[in-house]
Amino acid sequence: MKIIKNEKVISRNSKIAQWTSLGALGVLGLGMYLSIARPELFAYSLVCLVVGFLMTQVGMYMGNRWGRSPRPYEKIDTGLKGLHSEFHLYHFASPVSHLLVGPAGVWVLLPYHQGGKIYYEKNRWKNKGGGFFAGYMRLFGQEGLGRPDLEAETEIEIVKKFFRKNIADENAIPEVKAALVFTNDNVEVEANDSPLPAMKLKQLKEFMRQMSKNRALSSTKIAEITSLLPKE
Repeated sequence: MKIIKNEKVISRNSKIAQWTSLGALGVLGLGMYLSIARPELFAYSLVCLVVGFLMTQVGMYMGNRWGRSPRPYEKIDTGLKGLHSEFHLYHFASPVSHLLVGPAGVWVLLPYHQGGKIYYEKNRWKNKGGGFFAGYMRLFGQEGLGRPDLEAETEIEIVKKFFRKNIADENAIPEVKAALVFTNDNVEVEANDSPLPAMKLKQLKEFMRQMSKNRALSSTKIAEITSLLPKE
């Protein structure tokens, strides 16, 4: 498997994550100081606390993706290590964050770090469990699971739009699929009747190997698609 990464984006966003988190602590600290030492400046301390909280949310979002190693893209690399050499894995070097092209087809990979029980019920993905600490963190602002189904639809459409722009023959545009990948070691996934395949990270490589058995893309088609994307 060949891995292509946009190192500039990775370096830039890692720094943003680091400085946003530090800045949030600074602003929150200033707000606390003003509320205690300068009570007459209560309005300013309140502003600092609100801004600090918002910065904390941004820092949390960025930190989950760009903070301490192993980051989500590094976990995907490890999970897919050993795949056939025809596979090409793109991190931040394609129209979407994580794109896999190979005999199994064109796949948008969407990593999620949440732990506990992840399950699909009544057309929605839900997250519960994970013990007292996980519940405490969700209560006090840990990033939620969101809407993986909508995120997948959006990213699939982005890739399709890229292909429509760069491939003249519409009949030659490959099918684009998406898979939800849960990278937390302490996660339980129940996809049930989800229209999207969803799995733990350790199941991803075998899933792609199984998809490859039906050979969704020929070697020629893989070469055609990868020629539209960065080589390194």
